[in-house]
Amino acid sequence: MSRLDYYDEVEIEDFEYDEDEEVYYYPCPCGDQFQISLSDLAAGEEEVTCPSCSLVIKVIYDKEIFRIKQEELERKSDKKELATQQV
Repeated sequence: MSRLDYYDEVEIEDFEYDEDEEVYYYPCPCGDQFQISLSDLAAGEEEVTCPSCSLVIKVIYDKEIFRIKQEELERKSDKKELATQQV
């Protein structure tokens, strides 16, 4: 998708983050919300389409930081599973 096809380019800092769901949300003009998961960001995704309309935004963020965050979360999850199995 070319840059001209984006409705907007939005910094990740402007999104709201839901820690329980590990999803970032940003309001769409149609009333719904753009959403992108932490794992999508870690995988290098940067385009988000609104689930209710055809608008697409580009998320501006440091891909390396999110890759590292995802690796840390996976390590923590692995440690929890190991601790649970030992009990």
